[in-house]
Amino acid sequence: MNESRPTSMSAFWMPFTNNRDFKASPRLLVSAEGMYYKDVDGNSVLDGTAGLWCVPCGHAQPRITQAVSEMVGQLDFAPTFQMGHPAAFDLAEQLMEYTGHKFGHVFYTNSGSEAVDTALKMALAYHKARGEGGRTRLIGRERGYHGVGFGGLSVGGIGNNRKSFGPLLPGVDHLPHTHNLSKNAFSRGEPEFGAELADELERLVTLHDASTIAAVIIEPVAGSTGVLVPPKGYLKRLREICDKHGILLIFDEVITGFGRLCTPFASDYFGVEPDMMTTAKGLTNGVVPMGAVFSKRFIHDVFMEAPAGIELFHGYTYSGHPLACAASLATLAVFREQSIIENATSLQPYFEDALHSLRDLPHVIDLRSIGLVAGIELAPIAGKPGARAYSAFKKAFADGILIRVTGDIIALSPPLILSKQHIDELFGKLANVLKNLD
Repeated sequence: MNESRPTSMSAFWMPFTNNRDFKASPRLLVSAEGMYYKDVDGNSVLDGTAGLWCVPCGHAQPRITQAVSEMVGQLDFAPTFQMGHPAAFDLAEQLMEYTGHKFGHVFYTNSGSEAVDTALKMALAYHKARGEGGRTRLIGRERGYHGVGFGGLSVGGIGNNRKSFGPLLPGVDHLPHTHNLSKNAFSRGEPEFGAELADELERLVTLHDASTIAAVIIEPVAGSTGVLVPPKGYLKRLREICDKHGILLIFDEVITGFGRLCTPFASDYFGVEPDMMTTAKGLTNGVVPMGAVFSKRFIHDVFMEAPAGIELFHGYTYSGHPLACAASLATLAVFREQSIIENATSLQPYFEDALHSLRDLPHVIDLRSIGLVAGIELAPIAGKPGARAYSAFKKAFADGILIRVTGDIIALSPPLILSKQHIDELFGKLANVLKNLD
């Protein structure tokens, strides 16, 4: 593996990156193991973000790397159009078991973005197949993030992600977000105020008529916008309204799935079952790209009532790729055998207390956490939104911790294999960063 600096950095157009700033002073990672990265200069960097929310079992997990290595020598690729391979079917059964059999079927994609667009297409096609083809409207939420496909951008609600790409899909509306600093600042877990915001869906039903609405998609906990935790009762109320009007409810669990809330999925944590659930990231521990849509049986069964032939004209070349299936099967085994969620659960109170120890530090205007994910909101610099948190990100990396920032919010989501020592290191170094931040 190449551990030296590249001879040129001009050709790679980097995603979601200030390319000019990065290339002037690059942060280059060359290896990883357990809770730590190593940069090109040989420095250890504690991973406070599980990569991009996607490495719950830690880096270079031997069981997973071995499974992928064995599969690439056995079956490097197999199409899943009109044929298949055993690992794809074995994984589907294990995933259904992992959900507690609350879902009946899984459709493989290659990312969270593809999983979202797949779920939206399934929702539209489901209603058409059952004779309600007028249900074409999709409802997202302000500040929601659902990937970068045109479907996900359309139902997403982060302005900077949308504004450069034209009108996007027609027939989309948005619920208001639930973030309320005046009432819910410094909450632990679900905040007290805001459940009534779910009733805004009734307003949209009145505006558009239920017969035009196919699905509502939300993140149970909004991650990429800065860890927005739903108010108590909010998700249950959304479920009730969707049931009342025959609207499908989709949970985007690309971030919250696979242990992030110390439960298999956020739907388990909140006790609310969606009709479909999108996943990715932790599905393979980030080792091989993969996404998936979990579907209730009744949705799948409607398609199976059509005349013989292809039931859903949708899919990807790499749906159910053998290497991804091997990585996911091994990831599920690691979750079981190494008690990953149990470890996260035991450390959740310590993690939460460490977060709230930052309350009186300079510029901190809110702290919020649920499971092993935390948001630290900073007061913005006048006229320079996002600059303060971005400065914290760079200072933190220089001090040996990797954090994630969005706007002026720091998001933390470490691998679930962490220990108290890692929590102390992460929050101790972050406290020093905040104390010395302009």
